[in-house]
Amino acid sequence: MAIESYVVVHNIAKRHNVGTLARSATAFGVTELILVGRRDFNAFGSHGSTSHLRFRHFHSLTDARLFLKEKDCDICGVEITEDAVSITDNPFKKSTAFLLGNEGTGLSAKECEICDFFVYIPQYGGGTASLNVTVAASIVLHHFGVWAGFQREYVMETSLLWLKTFKTETDDRIIEERKSRRESASNGFFEDGENDVSSSNLLDSLFPDEFDPANQTTFTTKHKVHINLNMFDPNMY
Repeated sequence: MAIESYVVVHNIAKRHNVGTLARSATAFGVTELILVGRRDFNAFGSHGSTSHLRFRHFHSLTDARLFLKEKDCDICGVEITEDAVSITDNPFKKSTAFLLGNEGTGLSAKECEICDFFVYIPQYGGGTASLNVTVAASIVLHHFGVWAGFQREYVMETSLLWLKTFKTETDDRIIEERKSRRESASNGFFEDGENDVSSSNLLDSLFPDEFDPANQTTFTTKHKVHINLNMFDPNMY
């Protein structure tokens, strides 16, 4: 069975971090990004990577754990604990799901209960006690990708192609990025409040109208995001 990696996000505090997480997950070969609890997130920062990454939603950590165990995955908590192992030791045995904690408080006791083991990221400077959740995820996913032998040749080719096309970014792409930013701002995604029920939910727009979480938990953002963006009048920009 092929080695796979997953990222599990439980009630992340800053919703715009999920877009950046999606970008890192795509770059480092993650199979799925699993959202537990809150379904709303902001695609800003993903730079289009959400079109190439599968998402899955569960209402509880228990449901997420059952799914991952059916996939024969270890669940690795990214947290400094007494028994945590340095990520540089590559303490992996098989497919692994990485559980990332809240930006302010880290992993809760309930989150730690579903983890099989923990890793921490060694730091060489004393100026900060922790890393941003998206930075920590990138470091951990990179180490796992190296250990698993993910397709480095393909990544190299993709990176070279990106470098060749970066300087020829089209006006349409710039307009699309501005639309995405305006959409995020208008929908209140940069506010961390929980009680703004009137604001639009970007993730809801990614699901079809007939979506039933009990029967259909897998979705991709391809096409749905494009449809959402096309709701805007280009003449506004």
